[in-house]
Amino acid sequence: MKILKKLTPKILVIGDLMIDHYLWGSCERISPEAPVQVVEIQKETTVLGGAGNVINNLNTLGASVSVSSVIGNDANGIELLTMLKDIGVNTKDIIIQKDRKTSKKSRVIAISQQVLRYDNESKENIKNLSIDNIVNSISNNISDYDVVILSDYGKGVLTDELCQKIIILCNKNSVKVLVDPKGSDFTKYKGAYLLTPNKKEAILATGIEIDDENSLKEALLKLKKECDLDISLITLSEDGIATYEDELKISPTVAKEVFDVTGAGDTVIASIAFALSAKKSIEDAAAFSNLAAGVVVGKIGSATVTLDEIEEYEASLHKSSSDAHIKNFNDIETIVNRYRNIGKKVVFTNGCFDILHVGHVKYLQIAKSFGDVLIVGLNSDESVLRLKGPTRPINIAEDRAYLLAALEAVDFVVPFEQDTPHELIKMIKPDTLVKGGDYEGKKVIGSEFSGELRLVDFVDGKSTTKTIQKIKAG
Repeated sequence: MKILKKLTPKILVIGDLMIDHYLWGSCERISPEAPVQVVEIQKETTVLGGAGNVINNLNTLGASVSVSSVIGNDANGIELLTMLKDIGVNTKDIIIQKDRKTSKKSRVIAISQQVLRYDNESKENIKNLSIDNIVNSISNNISDYDVVILSDYGKGVLTDELCQKIIILCNKNSVKVLVDPKGSDFTKYKGAYLLTPNKKEAILATGIEIDDENSLKEALLKLKKECDLDISLITLSEDGIATYEDELKISPTVAKEVFDVTGAGDTVIASIAFALSAKKSIEDAAAFSNLAAGVVVGKIGSATVTLDEIEEYEASLHKSSSDAHIKNFNDIETIVNRYRNIGKKVVFTNGCFDILHVGHVKYLQIAKSFGDVLIVGLNSDESVLRLKGPTRPINIAEDRAYLLAALEAVDFVVPFEQDTPHELIKMIKPDTLVKGGDYEGKKVIGSEFSGELRLVDFVDGKSTTKTIQKIKAG
């Protein structure tokens, strides 16, 4: 994850752009003119749709994104270009076709339910002149890109001819082409690096009913051979992602809660493209994509994901290294704000944790039970020296932090230099502050910044001091 954070891959997205338009309101009566609902509009929002959602995902991951498509010379086209430029996307390769309508899908939402959708768009294939203009426009700098994504929504931009011209151009320049396919005939994507069909799309395209591992392998091999792919891939929803390069491999899903799968396919191809741009293997890319999808399906509506969110999600699954759980002040402030925005309860405790023992572990497990996220403040070596004397700490802060971060109960560890965690607690403002039972009747530093204070009794006979004494006694 840290390697990915240091990269800004250049990725070109080619496909069907559209605007998703929402009219939000309430409905309390039926029209006297006809038996239909009357919706009183209270709010209006627009977001990028179609290939634009792939672009949004790449943008939030940290890629440098360019886009090529065909839109109309109309108000919707102007609005769409403005939306792309507002998020820093390079739009110089977007072609204007005068007789074409820019896609805009409008949805009327009343009391959180969609009651109507109306589309204003062109769906016929783009003209040959537009195909030539796209190829000519991108050919001069195609080798600058790490990956090209073809995002096909079946609205006429990605014609058979355009797909083949782009794939041939990219292959000549050693640029991987990833395709989110549409329809039942995938041969128009022949020669691409990989496709990302879901199980239903793969069944339709191959004619193979995928109901076990053998039929899955058969479908993957058929796609690989017929479409001349480097890697064959099928997304399996809650079962993860299946790939076939030299052998069948399945990367399991890691979603904890599924609220909405809208846009998950766009997140999958965007995250795979991002990982492959970083020279990751397809196995690593699939695992990374599963993490990204796990974050997105836990949100409502077409959603995007950031590298920080993926890192935090991976940490919550305890499938990451201990390093991923150790944060500084700036990092933890951002993390806390994000958790608080989604209604998670933050718990904080602190200590030296010099020689980790069962008393520490049980104490931390109880602390975690008071909320959703446990943050542990850890005294620095200098701080422990001042508090405990010249023979302490036994273990340096780096080692102590790593061991704490490896515990299932601990979500994040934040080392601090001061003798007390006053400033850290003031910044975090935890919902629950946890301290040892020996603080009964005493003033607890930072309690004024906390929602509540909970005291937890230590395990009798278990302490770092007693452990040291036992070692000295032989």
